[in-house]
Amino acid sequence: MSLRNDLAGVLARDPRYSIQAYAFVFEALEYAKKAKRAQGRARSRGRATAKSQHVSGRELCEGARRLALDNYGLMAMAVLSLWGIRSTSDIGEIVFNLIASGDLEKTPNDTRADFDNVFDFEISLRRDYVMKLDEVA
Repeated sequence: MSLRNDLAGVLARDPRYSIQAYAFVFEALEYAKKAKRAQGRARSRGRATAKSQHVSGRELCEGARRLALDNYGLMAMAVLSLWGIRSTSDIGEIVFNLIASGDLEKTPNDTRADFDNVFDFEISLRRDYVMKLDEVA
């Protein structure tokens, strides 16, 4: 089974976002979970901690921002826009489409508004982009 077949109903109900947008959100979710685990390990330094797989809307948006910059650099905004993702609110729409289809779960505290205005795409993906020196060489 392919992602396109798995999400056929979601894509039919909300054609604003391409299949690539959904794939990107799934990848960003894994990226955010990995970052959260690494942060938890750094904080605990050997102490036992609960290993929650849940990430907040803000954490997911931040993961998506970092992933987009890592993968696409200065083209991140253009690539995401091509897929229909033009704001953090769009990430929230995709997430809640996936929750409605049963492909993702939410906690009682999660709301669609958690994704609104987390950051400005123009500023975070373009204006504040910093190229690392090892990328230039």
